[in-house]
Amino acid sequence: MAAWHRITALSSLLQVGLLLLLSVGSSGRTLDKCLGGKSCQPPRPPVVLIPGDLGNQLEAKLDKPSVVHYICYKKTDSFFTLWLNLELLVPVAIDCWIDNIRLIYNSTTHSTSPPPGVEIRVPGFGQTYSVEYLDPSKRSVGMYFFTIVQAMVEWGYTRDDDVRGAPYDWRKAPNENKEYFLELQKMIEEMAEKAGGPVVLIAHSMGNMYTLYFLNQQPQAWKDRYIKAFISLGPPWAGVAKTLRVLISGDNNRIPVISPLKIRSQQRSAVSTSWLLPYAHSWTKDQVLVQTPTTNYTVLDYQRLYKDIGFEDGWMMRQDTEPLVADLNPPGVAVHCLYGSGIPTQAGFQYTDKFPDVEPTVVMGDGDGTVNLRSAMQCGRWVGKQKQPVMLKELDGNEHVNMLLNYTTVAYIKDVLFSP
Repeated sequence: MAAWHRITALSSLLQVGLLLLLSVGSSGRTLDKCLGGKSCQPPRPPVVLIPGDLGNQLEAKLDKPSVVHYICYKKTDSFFTLWLNLELLVPVAIDCWIDNIRLIYNSTTHSTSPPPGVEIRVPGFGQTYSVEYLDPSKRSVGMYFFTIVQAMVEWGYTRDDDVRGAPYDWRKAPNENKEYFLELQKMIEEMAEKAGGPVVLIAHSMGNMYTLYFLNQQPQAWKDRYIKAFISLGPPWAGVAKTLRVLISGDNNRIPVISPLKIRSQQRSAVSTSWLLPYAHSWTKDQVLVQTPTTNYTVLDYQRLYKDIGFEDGWMMRQDTEPLVADLNPPGVAVHCLYGSGIPTQAGFQYTDKFPDVEPTVVMGDGDGTVNLRSAMQCGRWVGKQKQPVMLKELDGNEHVNMLLNYTTVAYIKDVLFSP
Protein backbone atom coordinates (compact mmCIF):
# COMPACT_ATOMS: atom_id res chain seq x y z
CA MET A 1 0.00 0.00 0.00
CA ALA A 2 2.86 2.39 0.85
CA ALA A 3 4.49 1.69 -2.52
CA TRP A 4 1.19 2.44 -4.27
CA HIS A 5 0.96 5.80 -2.48
CA ARG A 6 4.50 6.67 -3.58
CA ILE A 7 3.71 5.74 -7.19
CA THR A 8 0.49 7.80 -7.11
CA ALA A 9 2.31 10.78 -5.63
CA LEU A 10 5.10 10.53 -8.22
CA SER A 11 2.55 10.29 -11.02
CA SER A 12 0.75 13.40 -9.71
CA LEU A 13 4.02 15.32 -9.53
CA LEU A 14 4.88 14.34 -13.11
CA GLN A 15 1.42 15.44 -14.29
CA VAL A 16 1.78 18.78 -12.51
CA GLY A 17 5.23 19.28 -13.99
CA LEU A 18 3.97 18.45 -17.47
CA LEU A 19 1.04 20.85 -17.12
CA LEU A 20 3.34 23.62 -15.97
CA LEU A 21 5.68 23.05 -18.90
CA LEU A 22 2.80 23.09 -21.34
CA SER A 23 1.09 26.11 -19.77
CA VAL A 24 4.16 28.35 -19.61
CA GLY A 25 4.58 29.64 -23.13
CA SER A 26 7.26 31.88 -24.54
CA SER A 27 5.86 34.72 -22.43
CA GLY A 28 6.24 32.70 -19.21
CA ARG A 29 2.56 33.05 -18.40
CA THR A 30 0.59 30.24 -16.80
CA LEU A 31 -2.79 31.34 -18.14
CA ASP A 32 -2.22 29.84 -21.58
CA LYS A 33 -4.02 26.71 -22.65
CA CYS A 34 -3.35 23.37 -20.98
CA LEU A 35 -3.90 19.79 -22.12
CA GLY A 36 -7.04 19.18 -24.13
CA GLY A 37 -7.47 22.88 -24.85
CA LYS A 38 -8.77 23.55 -21.33
CA SER A 39 -7.62 26.49 -19.25
CA CYS A 40 -5.42 25.84 -16.25
CA GLN A 41 -7.61 26.22 -13.19
CA PRO A 42 -6.03 26.75 -9.78
CA PRO A 43 -7.50 24.82 -6.83
CA ARG A 44 -9.13 28.07 -5.77
CA PRO A 45 -9.31 31.36 -7.69
CA PRO A 46 -7.61 34.45 -6.29
CA VAL A 47 -10.00 37.08 -4.92
CA VAL A 48 -10.01 40.87 -5.00
CA LEU A 49 -12.25 42.76 -2.54
CA ILE A 50 -13.63 46.13 -3.70
CA PRO A 51 -15.23 48.12 -0.86
CA GLY A 52 -18.11 50.57 -0.96
CA ASP A 53 -18.59 54.16 0.12
CA LEU A 54 -16.83 54.65 3.50
CA GLY A 55 -15.58 51.07 3.09
CA ASN A 56 -11.85 51.46 3.64
CA GLN A 57 -9.46 53.45 5.77
CA LEU A 58 -8.15 56.88 4.80
CA GLU A 59 -5.09 58.58 6.25
CA ALA A 60 -4.08 62.25 6.42
CA LYS A 61 -0.97 64.31 6.96
CA LEU A 62 -1.25 68.00 7.84
CA ASP A 63 0.72 71.16 7.25
CA LYS A 64 -2.12 73.68 7.21
CA PRO A 65 -1.91 77.45 7.03
CA SER A 66 -4.83 77.74 9.47
CA VAL A 67 -7.35 75.67 11.42
CA VAL A 68 -11.03 76.03 12.21
CA HIS A 69 -10.61 75.59 15.97
CA TYR A 70 -7.75 76.00 18.39
CA ILE A 71 -7.89 72.31 19.38
CA CYS A 72 -7.27 71.19 15.79
CA TYR A 73 -3.86 70.02 14.71
CA LYS A 74 -2.25 72.38 12.23
CA LYS A 75 0.75 70.17 11.43
CA THR A 76 1.54 66.48 11.89
CA ASP A 77 4.88 64.76 11.43
CA SER A 78 3.33 61.65 9.94
CA PHE A 79 0.11 60.23 8.55
CA PHE A 80 -2.72 59.44 10.94
CA THR A 81 -6.04 57.63 10.53
CA LEU A 82 -8.74 59.97 9.29
CA TRP A 83 -11.34 57.28 8.59
CA LEU A 84 -12.43 55.53 10.69
CA ASN A 85 -11.18 57.34 13.76
CA LEU A 86 -13.92 57.46 16.39
CA GLU A 87 -11.91 59.87 18.54
CA LEU A 88 -12.35 62.51 15.84
CA LEU A 89 -16.12 62.12 15.58
CA VAL A 90 -16.98 63.76 18.90
CA PRO A 91 -18.23 67.31 19.48
CA VAL A 92 -15.72 70.05 18.62
CA ALA A 93 -13.14 67.55 17.33
CA ILE A 94 -15.51 66.76 14.48
CA ASP A 95 -15.02 70.32 13.21
CA CYS A 96 -11.34 69.48 12.65
CA TRP A 97 -12.28 66.20 10.98
CA ILE A 98 -14.78 67.84 8.62
CA ASP A 99 -12.25 70.48 7.59
CA ASN A 100 -9.63 67.81 6.85
CA ILE A 101 -11.74 65.27 4.97
CA ARG A 102 -13.76 67.69 2.84
CA LEU A 103 -13.02 68.23 -0.84
CA ILE A 104 -12.87 71.48 -2.78
CA TYR A 105 -14.52 71.34 -6.21
CA ASN A 106 -13.05 73.27 -9.14
CA SER A 107 -15.83 74.08 -11.58
CA THR A 108 -13.31 74.91 -14.31
CA THR A 109 -11.33 71.66 -14.22
CA HIS A 110 -14.28 69.57 -12.95
CA SER A 111 -12.02 68.01 -10.36
CA THR A 112 -11.58 68.09 -6.60
CA SER A 113 -8.67 68.68 -4.28
CA PRO A 114 -8.10 68.61 -0.51
CA PRO A 115 -7.94 71.82 1.52
CA PRO A 116 -4.57 73.61 1.57
CA GLY A 117 -2.03 71.72 3.65
CA VAL A 118 -3.99 68.45 3.76
CA GLU A 119 -2.58 65.32 2.14
CA ILE A 120 -4.85 62.28 1.95
CA ARG A 121 -3.70 58.77 1.11
CA VAL A 122 -5.39 55.38 0.86
CA PRO A 123 -3.48 52.79 2.91
CA GLY A 124 -3.25 49.09 2.24
CA PHE A 125 -3.79 48.69 -1.49
CA GLY A 126 -3.18 45.00 -2.24
CA GLN A 127 -3.69 44.06 1.40
CA THR A 128 -6.83 43.24 3.32
CA TYR A 129 -6.42 45.05 6.64
CA SER A 130 -7.89 48.39 5.53
CA VAL A 131 -11.09 46.75 4.25
CA GLU A 132 -11.45 44.16 7.02
CA TYR A 133 -11.70 46.81 9.73
CA LEU A 134 -12.36 50.49 9.07
CA ASP A 135 -10.97 51.32 12.50
CA PRO A 136 -7.31 50.21 12.89
CA SER A 137 -8.01 49.43 16.55
CA LYS A 138 -10.35 46.69 15.22
CA ARG A 139 -13.37 47.77 17.20
CA SER A 140 -16.39 45.72 16.23
CA VAL A 141 -18.23 48.86 15.12
CA GLY A 142 -15.73 49.16 12.28
CA MET A 143 -15.80 45.51 11.17
CA TYR A 144 -16.33 45.28 7.41
CA PHE A 145 -14.91 42.47 5.24
CA PHE A 146 -13.35 40.63 8.20
CA THR A 147 -15.89 37.80 8.40
CA ILE A 148 -15.55 36.99 4.71
CA VAL A 149 -11.75 37.18 4.74
CA GLN A 150 -11.46 35.04 7.87
CA ALA A 151 -13.73 32.42 6.33
CA MET A 152 -11.56 32.40 3.21
CA VAL A 153 -8.45 31.90 5.32
CA GLU A 154 -10.12 28.86 6.85
CA TRP A 155 -10.76 27.58 3.30
CA GLY A 156 -7.05 27.81 2.54
CA TYR A 157 -6.60 31.38 1.34
CA THR A 158 -3.76 33.63 2.50
CA ARG A 159 -4.26 37.30 3.30
CA ASP A 160 -2.39 39.69 0.99
CA ASP A 161 -1.55 36.83 -1.36
CA ASP A 162 -4.52 35.15 -3.05
CA VAL A 163 -7.08 37.36 -1.31
CA ARG A 164 -6.32 41.06 -1.53
CA GLY A 165 -8.10 44.36 -1.02
CA ALA A 166 -8.47 47.17 -3.53
CA PRO A 167 -9.28 50.25 -1.41
CA TYR A 168 -9.72 53.67 -3.03
CA ASP A 169 -10.68 57.26 -2.24
CA TRP A 170 -14.43 56.72 -1.95
CA ARG A 171 -15.10 60.45 -1.74
CA LYS A 172 -14.56 60.59 -5.48
CA ALA A 173 -16.21 58.96 -8.49
CA PRO A 174 -14.32 56.88 -11.07
CA ASN A 175 -13.60 59.87 -13.31
CA GLU A 176 -11.16 61.15 -10.66
CA ASN A 177 -9.63 57.79 -9.75
CA LYS A 178 -8.00 56.77 -13.02
CA GLU A 179 -4.71 55.79 -11.39
CA TYR A 180 -6.64 53.42 -9.13
CA PHE A 181 -8.02 51.48 -12.07
CA LEU A 182 -4.56 51.08 -13.60
CA GLU A 183 -3.30 49.67 -10.30
CA LEU A 184 -6.37 47.42 -10.02
CA GLN A 185 -5.82 46.03 -13.52
CA LYS A 186 -2.15 45.40 -12.79
CA MET A 187 -2.93 43.62 -9.52
CA ILE A 188 -5.57 41.40 -11.11
CA GLU A 189 -3.19 40.38 -13.87
CA GLU A 190 -0.38 39.62 -11.41
CA MET A 191 -2.66 37.55 -9.17
CA ALA A 192 -4.07 35.61 -12.10
CA GLU A 193 -0.62 34.90 -13.55
CA LYS A 194 0.68 33.71 -10.20
CA ALA A 195 -2.34 31.49 -9.53
CA GLY A 196 -2.60 30.15 -13.05
CA GLY A 197 -6.26 31.08 -13.38
CA PRO A 198 -8.70 33.99 -13.41
CA VAL A 199 -9.73 36.16 -10.48
CA VAL A 200 -13.05 36.53 -8.66
CA LEU A 201 -14.07 40.10 -7.84
CA ILE A 202 -16.18 40.63 -4.71
CA ALA A 203 -17.63 44.13 -4.38
CA HIS A 204 -19.96 45.73 -1.87
CA SER A 205 -22.30 48.72 -2.20
CA MET A 206 -20.79 51.56 -4.27
CA GLY A 207 -17.83 49.28 -5.00
CA ASN A 208 -20.13 47.50 -7.45
CA MET A 209 -20.49 50.65 -9.51
CA TYR A 210 -16.72 51.08 -9.43
CA THR A 211 -16.34 47.47 -10.56
CA LEU A 212 -18.89 47.84 -13.35
CA TYR A 213 -17.14 50.98 -14.59
CA PHE A 214 -13.81 49.14 -14.53
CA LEU A 215 -15.14 46.10 -16.39
CA ASN A 216 -16.89 48.25 -18.99
CA GLN A 217 -13.49 49.78 -19.83
CA GLN A 218 -11.80 46.42 -20.46
CA PRO A 219 -11.71 44.51 -23.77
CA GLN A 220 -13.76 41.32 -23.70
CA ALA A 221 -10.62 39.27 -24.36
CA TRP A 222 -9.06 40.67 -21.20
CA LYS A 223 -12.14 39.83 -19.14
CA ASP A 224 -12.31 36.32 -20.59
CA ARG A 225 -8.70 35.78 -19.57
CA TYR A 226 -8.54 37.37 -16.14
CA ILE A 227 -12.04 37.38 -14.55
CA LYS A 228 -13.81 34.23 -13.42
CA ALA A 229 -16.78 35.91 -11.76
CA PHE A 230 -18.08 39.11 -10.21
CA ILE A 231 -19.89 38.68 -6.87
CA SER A 232 -22.00 41.77 -6.28
CA LEU A 233 -23.19 42.43 -2.72
CA GLY A 234 -25.81 45.11 -1.97
CA PRO A 235 -25.37 46.97 -5.28
CA PRO A 236 -26.91 50.45 -5.77
CA TRP A 237 -27.09 50.16 -9.57
CA ALA A 238 -29.71 52.90 -9.88
CA GLY A 239 -28.51 55.08 -7.03
CA VAL A 240 -29.97 55.44 -3.56
CA ALA A 241 -32.85 57.66 -2.44
CA LYS A 242 -31.14 58.24 0.92
CA THR A 243 -28.53 60.32 -0.93
CA LEU A 244 -31.09 63.08 -1.41
CA ARG A 245 -31.41 63.51 2.32
CA VAL A 246 -27.62 63.54 2.68
CA LEU A 247 -27.36 66.40 0.17
CA ILE A 248 -30.29 68.42 1.41
CA SER A 249 -30.08 68.31 5.19
CA GLY A 250 -27.20 65.96 6.02
CA ASP A 251 -27.32 62.51 7.58
CA ASN A 252 -25.60 61.57 10.83
CA ASN A 253 -26.32 57.84 10.34
CA ARG A 254 -28.11 57.79 13.68
CA ILE A 255 -25.05 58.95 15.62
CA PRO A 256 -26.69 61.36 18.09
CA VAL A 257 -23.56 63.38 18.95
CA ILE A 258 -23.14 64.40 15.30
CA SER A 259 -25.28 67.19 13.92
CA PRO A 260 -26.62 66.35 10.42
CA LEU A 261 -26.37 70.01 9.39
CA LYS A 262 -22.77 70.21 10.58
CA ILE A 263 -21.63 67.14 8.66
CA ARG A 264 -23.67 68.13 5.59
CA SER A 265 -20.93 70.34 4.13
CA GLN A 266 -18.49 67.44 4.08
CA GLN A 267 -21.06 65.05 2.64
CA ARG A 268 -21.90 67.48 -0.14
CA SER A 269 -18.24 67.96 -1.00
CA ALA A 270 -17.81 64.24 -1.72
CA VAL A 271 -18.48 63.86 -5.45
CA SER A 272 -19.57 60.26 -4.93
CA THR A 273 -22.61 61.57 -3.04
CA SER A 274 -24.01 63.27 -6.14
CA TRP A 275 -23.03 60.22 -8.22
CA LEU A 276 -25.32 58.05 -6.08
CA LEU A 277 -28.52 60.05 -6.58
CA PRO A 278 -31.42 57.96 -7.97
CA TYR A 279 -31.30 57.44 -11.73
CA ALA A 280 -34.13 58.09 -14.16
CA HIS A 281 -33.73 54.66 -15.80
CA SER A 282 -35.18 53.03 -12.68
CA TRP A 283 -37.22 55.68 -10.86
CA THR A 284 -40.39 56.80 -12.61
CA LYS A 285 -40.36 60.36 -13.84
CA ASP A 286 -43.47 61.33 -11.90
CA GLN A 287 -42.47 59.86 -8.54
CA VAL A 288 -41.99 62.57 -5.94
CA LEU A 289 -38.76 61.94 -4.06
CA VAL A 290 -38.57 65.23 -2.17
CA GLN A 291 -41.56 67.30 -1.14
CA THR A 292 -41.62 70.79 0.34
CA PRO A 293 -44.58 73.14 0.98
CA THR A 294 -43.94 74.78 -2.39
CA THR A 295 -42.20 72.23 -4.63
CA ASN A 296 -42.14 68.57 -5.55
CA TYR A 297 -38.86 67.13 -6.86
CA THR A 298 -38.49 64.06 -9.07
CA VAL A 299 -35.46 62.54 -10.83
CA LEU A 300 -35.96 65.19 -13.52
CA ASP A 301 -35.62 68.11 -11.11
CA TYR A 302 -32.07 67.77 -9.81
CA GLN A 303 -30.80 71.01 -11.34
CA ARG A 304 -33.54 72.96 -9.61
CA LEU A 305 -33.04 71.06 -6.36
CA TYR A 306 -29.32 71.88 -6.26
CA LYS A 307 -30.12 75.54 -6.86
CA ASP A 308 -32.84 75.60 -4.21
CA ILE A 309 -30.55 74.14 -1.54
CA GLY A 310 -27.76 76.57 -2.42
CA PHE A 311 -25.34 73.98 -3.75
CA GLU A 312 -25.06 74.61 -7.48
CA ASP A 313 -21.60 73.01 -7.71
CA GLY A 314 -23.43 69.78 -6.92
CA TRP A 315 -25.28 69.95 -10.23
CA MET A 316 -21.95 70.07 -12.05
CA MET A 317 -20.73 67.11 -9.97
CA ARG A 318 -23.83 65.18 -11.02
CA GLN A 319 -23.30 66.02 -14.68
CA ASP A 320 -19.65 64.97 -14.39
CA THR A 321 -20.53 61.57 -12.96
CA GLU A 322 -24.00 60.57 -14.14
CA PRO A 323 -22.84 59.14 -17.51
CA LEU A 324 -20.16 56.89 -15.96
CA VAL A 325 -22.39 53.82 -15.55
CA ALA A 326 -25.85 55.23 -16.29
CA ASP A 327 -26.30 52.93 -19.29
CA LEU A 328 -25.77 49.87 -17.08
CA ASN A 329 -23.98 48.07 -19.88
CA PRO A 330 -23.45 44.38 -19.04
CA PRO A 331 -20.09 43.72 -17.39
CA GLY A 332 -19.25 40.83 -19.72
CA VAL A 333 -18.38 38.40 -16.92
CA ALA A 334 -20.34 35.90 -14.84
CA VAL A 335 -22.36 37.87 -12.26
CA HIS A 336 -23.72 36.79 -8.89
CA CYS A 337 -25.97 39.57 -7.60
CA LEU A 338 -26.93 39.31 -3.91
CA TYR A 339 -29.11 41.94 -2.28
CA GLY A 340 -31.20 42.41 0.84
CA SER A 341 -34.92 43.10 1.02
CA GLY A 342 -37.71 43.32 3.54
CA ILE A 343 -36.09 46.07 5.60
CA PRO A 344 -37.64 49.57 5.78
CA THR A 345 -35.50 51.77 3.53
CA GLN A 346 -35.60 55.51 2.97
CA ALA A 347 -37.51 56.20 -0.24
CA GLY A 348 -38.79 59.79 -0.03
CA PHE A 349 -38.56 62.92 2.11
CA GLN A 350 -41.06 65.54 3.20
CA TYR A 351 -39.71 68.88 4.42
CA THR A 352 -41.35 71.76 6.24
CA ASP A 353 -41.01 75.44 5.32
CA LYS A 354 -37.58 75.39 7.00
CA PHE A 355 -36.26 73.40 4.03
CA PRO A 356 -33.40 72.56 3.59
CA ASP A 357 -32.08 73.19 7.10
CA VAL A 358 -34.36 70.78 8.96
CA GLU A 359 -34.75 67.05 9.41
CA PRO A 360 -37.40 65.60 7.06
CA THR A 361 -40.26 63.23 7.58
CA VAL A 362 -39.10 60.04 5.89
CA VAL A 363 -41.23 57.92 3.59
CA MET A 364 -40.08 54.31 3.78
CA GLY A 365 -39.99 51.65 1.10
CA ASP A 366 -38.45 48.22 0.51
CA GLY A 367 -34.73 47.48 0.43
CA ASP A 368 -31.83 46.55 2.69
CA GLY A 369 -32.03 49.58 4.94
CA THR A 370 -29.72 51.60 2.66
CA VAL A 371 -30.15 50.51 -0.96
CA ASN A 372 -33.67 50.59 -2.38
CA LEU A 373 -34.83 47.24 -3.76
CA ARG A 374 -35.60 48.69 -7.19
CA SER A 375 -31.96 49.79 -7.46
CA ALA A 376 -30.37 46.54 -6.30
CA MET A 377 -32.47 44.46 -8.71
CA GLN A 378 -31.24 46.26 -11.82
CA CYS A 379 -28.59 43.59 -12.44
CA GLY A 380 -31.55 41.55 -13.67
CA ARG A 381 -31.55 43.60 -16.87
CA TRP A 382 -28.33 41.82 -17.89
CA VAL A 383 -30.00 38.41 -18.04
CA GLY A 384 -29.87 37.37 -21.68
CA LYS A 385 -27.89 40.46 -22.66
CA GLN A 386 -24.47 38.80 -22.27
CA LYS A 387 -23.25 35.28 -22.94
CA GLN A 388 -22.03 34.89 -19.36
CA PRO A 389 -24.57 33.85 -16.70
CA VAL A 390 -26.26 36.40 -14.44
CA MET A 391 -27.66 35.06 -11.18
CA LEU A 392 -29.78 37.07 -8.74
CA LYS A 393 -30.31 36.09 -5.11
CA GLU A 394 -32.64 38.10 -2.91
CA LEU A 395 -31.82 37.85 0.79
CA ASP A 396 -34.95 38.63 2.76
CA GLY A 397 -34.20 40.46 6.00
CA ASN A 398 -30.54 41.08 5.19
CA GLU A 399 -29.29 44.54 6.12
CA HIS A 400 -26.86 46.38 3.84
CA VAL A 401 -23.67 45.95 5.88
CA ASN A 402 -24.70 42.98 8.01
CA MET A 403 -25.03 40.90 4.84
CA LEU A 404 -21.21 40.78 4.88
CA LEU A 405 -21.34 39.00 8.22
CA ASN A 406 -23.99 36.34 7.72
CA TYR A 407 -23.72 32.65 6.90
CA THR A 408 -25.84 32.80 3.73
CA THR A 409 -23.52 35.30 2.05
CA VAL A 410 -20.36 33.50 3.12
CA ALA A 411 -21.71 30.11 2.00
CA TYR A 412 -22.71 31.54 -1.38
CA ILE A 413 -19.23 33.00 -1.88
CA LYS A 414 -17.69 29.63 -1.05
CA ASP A 415 -19.86 27.91 -3.64
CA VAL A 416 -18.76 30.36 -6.32
CA LEU A 417 -15.08 30.10 -5.42
CA PHE A 418 -14.97 26.32 -5.41
CA SER A 419 -17.29 25.62 -8.33
CA PRO A 420 -15.71 24.35 -11.59
